[in-house]
Amino acid sequence: MNRRDFLAASAVAGMVPLSHLTARAPLQESGREYYELRRYHLLYGAKQQQMHDFLQNAAIPALNRQGVGPVGVFSSTFGPSSSTLIVLLPHRSLESVATLRQRLADDAEYQRAGADVLDAPMSDPAYIRYESTLLRAFEKMPRLEAPAPQSRIFELRTYESPSNKLALNKLEMFNAGGEVPIFRRTGLTPVFFGEALLGENLPHLTYMLTFPDIAARDRAWAAFSADPEWKALSANPHFRDNVSSITDLILRPARYSQI
Repeated sequence: MNRRDFLAASAVAGMVPLSHLTARAPLQESGREYYELRRYHLLYGAKQQQMHDFLQNAAIPALNRQGVGPVGVFSSTFGPSSSTLIVLLPHRSLESVATLRQRLADDAEYQRAGADVLDAPMSDPAYIRYESTLLRAFEKMPRLEAPAPQSRIFELRTYESPSNKLALNKLEMFNAGGEVPIFRRTGLTPVFFGEALLGENLPHLTYMLTFPDIAARDRAWAAFSADPEWKALSANPHFRDNVSSITDLILRPARYSQI
């Protein structure tokens, strides 16, 4: 990542969408997308519904107008409590990431439709805070793949590595080593793979899978674990000890989620 890209990435901001992606910018030369993964910490009670209404009726249409999407909105069935919302924002370039906040600020319709949340006073906020991670798509899967409608169970996995050298080694395992094709062949259907550029608990990578249901998920992981190519790859000394921690979340999409 060069200095210019880093400065652009460090300016990240924005707010949350696919009905009409009218400002879909061209991909940068590498052809790899960027993903902002947000975790909103919500207040209890009516404030949670207020945030869902905001995302559905104000944020997602505005983001789609700005060329961001499809946007995923998820809550967890295994992992953080129901007071957390996970929002996935796909971008076509770092420029899109860096300029999103100002573009939304200039969107009069967004400001009007989202006023209850955007103009909430400090004494009565709409939510507590959000955390954000910036990811760059893997070489072997440069763009998000939206699943078929029947795929309504999602798994979000994060692999932390003990050093940058070993994090690059794990990326090599997915890309050059052939781990991504093994995923596809064994039924671990990916939505995206991303290496973290900015965020907490670096270095790490994050990916999302989708399944029709939990039973299909369990069958796919069993097939992956038994796959001869995976066994050979994981036994390769070159790829040894490159992951120190794994976080695994099972998610369900909001009814208005575009993923």
